[in-house]
Formats: sequence, C-alpha cells, structure tokens
Amino acid sequence: MVDVADKLAYFQAITGVEDPDLCTEILAAHGWDLELAISSFTSTNHLSPPENSAVGTTTSVYDEGGGGGGTRLEQAENRVAAGPGLAWRVVTLPISVISGGIGLISGAIGLGIWAAGGVLSYSMGMIGLGRTREGSARLVSVSAAAAEAMEFVEVFEREYGATGPRFVGEGFMDALQRSRSAFKLMFVYLHSPDHPDTPAFCERTLCSEAIAAFVNENFVSWGGSIRASEGFKMSNSLKASRFPFCAVVMAATNQRIALLQQVEGPKSPEEMLTILQKVLEESAPVLVAARLDAEERLTNVRLREEQDAAYRAALEADQARERQRREEQDRLVREAVDAETKRMDEEEARKRAAREAAEKEAALAKIRQEKALSLGAEPEKGPNVTQVLVRFPTGERKDRRFHSSATIQSLYDYVDSLGCLEVESYSLVSNFPRVVYGQEKLSMSLKDAGLHPQASLFVELNS
Repeated sequence: MVDVADKLAYFQAITGVEDPDLCTEILAAHGWDLELAISSFTSTNHLSPPENSAVGTTTSVYDEGGGGGGTRLEQAENRVAAGPGLAWRVVTLPISVISGGIGLISGAIGLGIWAAGGVLSYSMGMIGLGRTREGSARLVSVSAAAAEAMEFVEVFEREYGATGPRFVGEGFMDALQRSRSAFKLMFVYLHSPDHPDTPAFCERTLCSEAIAAFVNENFVSWGGSIRASEGFKMSNSLKASRFPFCAVVMAATNQRIALLQQVEGPKSPEEMLTILQKVLEESAPVLVAARLDAEERLTNVRLREEQDAAYRAALEADQARERQRREEQDRLVREAVDAETKRMDEEEARKRAAREAAEKEAALAKIRQEKALSLGAEPEKGPNVTQVLVRFPTGERKDRRFHSSATIQSLYDYVDSLGCLEVESYSLVSNFPRVVYGQEKLSMSLKDAGLHPQASLFVELNS
C-alpha cells in the first residue's frame, strides 16, 4: 500500500489534479503504471480555448476492466478566467513546478513585490519512487523540466528560425532564478501549436527584429508548449484563456510569482512593443531598488568580512608564533626520520633494480642462446643457400647464410640471438622495393618471400 500511496501522491503533484478518487481511477485505468498515466494525462489534456471565453479543461478516464461495464468518463474542470490587461497580482505556482527547479534561493527585493528582507525559497522535494523497472529509465528525473524547455527551443527554432527571443533551455524555476540574479523581468510565452493564430504571431511578432531585440536586452525569456507537462501547468497557473499567450512575471513571495502583465490573443509587433515598454517602465523602480538593495547588502557583508578578517589576522598572528616554534621542532625530527627512511628506501631500490636487471639480462641471454641453438650450424655456400645481410640502426652490419627453405622467423631469431638491440619491437624491411616482413610473413620461406639467393635487410624500430 505504501507504493500505491506514493504513486497517488506523485500523480497529484505532477498533474495538479486534487481529487484523490479521480487520480485513483486514472491510475487504475492505466494499470497503476505511473509513467504511462502521467504521459497520457499531459499529452491529452492541453488547453486549446476559443477566443474571448473562459476555459474548462476536461480529463477523460476510461475504465479498461474486462467486465461488461463499458467506458466510464469522469470530468475534472479547472476554470481559467480571462486575465486582466496591465495587472500586478500574485500567482501561486504548482508544487510540481516548484519541486522541478534546482534551489531557487534569493535575497530581499523591495517595494511590496520583492519585499525587503524576504527570502524566496523552495525545496527540491522530488517525490521519488526509487524503484525502476527492468529495461526502463527512472520515471521522472531532475532534468525533466529542462528537457522539455530544450525541446521547445529546438522545435521553435526549427519552425520559426533563430531570430526570435532567446528562450532559455531550462525549467521555469531555474529561469525565474536567472531573471532574479540578473535583476530582470521574465518574459513567458506559452505555445499552443494547434491554435490558428500561433504561426502568424510567432513569425510576424515574436520573431520580428524589434521585439526579439527588445526582449533579449531587457528580459529573461522562457517558453513552453502547453502540450508539455510544465507548459500545461503554467497555463493553468497563469489562467491563460486565449492564445497566443504571453506574460511578464517576477518572483514575489514564497512559491509565488508576481504577474505584471499578460498579453492574450494575436498582437502586432507595434502593439507588443508598446505593452512591453510600458510594463518595463512601470517596473523599473522595483528593479532599481532591488539592485541597490542587493549592492548595499553585499557592501555590508564585505565590511563585516573585512572586520572579521582583521580580528582573525591579529589572533592568528599570536597563534602563528607558537605554532611556528612547535612546527620547527617537529620539522627537525621529521627531517631526521625522513632522511633515514629515504636512505634505506634508496638502498633497497638499488638492490632491487640490480637484482631485476640481472634477472632480465639472464633471461635475455637464455633466450638468445635458445634462438641461436634453434638456428643450427650455418650452412656452406650452395644453390639452395641464401646469403642475408642485416643492417642495424647503429650502422652495424651482420650477415649469415640460411637454407632457402628457412622461414622469415629464422631471420628474427638470428637478430635476437645477436643481442644488438635494446628494444623488443622491430621489423625487418627491404629497401628496393620496400617490403616489411612482419608477423603475417613469419612462416614464409626465404625463397617464397623473394629473398633467395641473397638479400639485404635493415632493422626498423617500431614506435
């Protein structure tokens, strides 16, 4: 039952549906598959309201039981009233949007909206069903809101080009924190792909040079599709009754935002620019006061830090002299111990290196001896005898006769038996024409390799 209760609570937090019975029926209709239920809810319950009217969103729940009960439809209505024109009102954010951010914590902002001494904060309380089913990823990740935002930016730029507002590719709460840190207002655009006015508004207004430049300079822009989870929730919170829908907001009190302006329905670039200029002018004192307040707090913090630093410096000076005396004594003792330890380690290292070198040399000598024995006696000159000259990188030359039926491996064994090389990786190569007698030719006879009746090879070191 704990698992069922967690799923129910999580579904309510994500979808914003408060009726527990309705949520229970939705989850039951999807076999208590939380991921499937959330995906179905957010993909089918997006706003597409008629103009100049309040909107009621309807959630359909189907009874998929095996009995003969048929299909049962339950409706959950969220009334969304048409918003005012230029307005300053506080909007409560959905808990799922708040929990989707990453630590929005800020200082005081004055003039009644960002109140002096207030702290806007929210917790990250992701309601985690820690279990994951085999073959599937976690139901919800911390970056889900950011993923939706990046997908919106990608789709918007693909359809309308990159000349519009520079929408940030992060969740709503992170974008709000960005605007607060930059002392800017936040421009919000909720995208309704199915609305007939959307393409023209995006192309002619949002992506116009004047609007894009003004928004990019003065606002932090965030956009979301109402088909996506966070965009859908924000359309409910901002009570979007007509599309295209834009709004100007800023952080207010805990888990709330101040809605400064909402723009509903299609607008020309001139109309949109006038509205944005007006709200920016009216909000300028708030932003200036916020910046000055933040700078004053920062100055006070720095002053306290300087005073604390001066006190700590005086205290540490006294402590340092005593510490220095003790450290000097400890240093002398450590140096004596370290010197003895180092001497013993160096002596052991010399003995170990000498022992390893002797063992390696003995092993190499044994290998050279074995390879020399494997070659057998050098044959006398004859029609079936090949004369081979080997030149080393040092300029040294060695020659030997081999039976023409001997393999290329015999040449390598001969070079190894001489002990003229300090490396183990090399190749025998002929100059004219250049042929490398590598691993793939070791089993070939000298005659088959074209080295009979005589050959001149040089040793090429492999890097």
